[in-house]
Amino acid sequence: MKYLFYIFLFIFITSCGGDKVILLPEVNHSEVTEVLDISPAYIFYDETKPDSLELNRKNLISTTNWLVNVDKRLTLEQVIPQITYLQNKKKDSNHKKEGVKNYYTCSDTSIKNLGFLEFTDVNYITDVDAYENNSPLEKDMKHITISFFDEQISIQELLNAKEIRNTTLKNSFLEEELNKIQQDNAKTKIDLMFHSELTFQDYISAKSKVSRIKSEAIAINNDEFIF
Repeated sequence: MKYLFYIFLFIFITSCGGDKVILLPEVNHSEVTEVLDISPAYIFYDETKPDSLELNRKNLISTTNWLVNVDKRLTLEQVIPQITYLQNKKKDSNHKKEGVKNYYTCSDTSIKNLGFLEFTDVNYITDVDAYENNSPLEKDMKHITISFFDEQISIQELLNAKEIRNTTLKNSFLEEELNKIQQDNAKTKIDLMFHSELTFQDYISAKSKVSRIKSEAIAINNDEFIF
């Protein structure tokens, strides 16, 4: 395990290629503020590199909790292939340890320190048309799809395969809509869809808010769609 020097809003990394900086995505609340037994990966924003990013995974150990540090300026189109690659490397490793998890490192503005957002069980689906849903909805179970765009969210709501709501709102209304879903207390499945041009900051902001849903009646699909 390596002890790293972290700074609140960004991370300095010193390597043989010189100093590098990652601007961390910011959240205003994180449920996880400490992770032990870790190894880090870094995805840098670097305009001189192909796809404007650089992945450094040389310190990763498959039997530890992984902290993935992603520069918030990168888009999902740039980042997701690298994240999927890392997930597959861990899954396919010959050396595995039960219970270890994967986290994104964030800057938590509420505590002026680091926070962590787990993504261990998230599957990123980039070929939406080829996706097969093997989990049919129960009768009288709502199916809500929230699609995230640059400055808007689209919410489609189905009940027994019939559309009962379809609306587009500004991103600022997301928390209000999530509160309504929880207060409804109906059995609900939520799918999340993210536009590929969203920044990693946009993604983390949305995920942080969705992760606060704490209702046994609501199931959030681990398959996340990038379109």
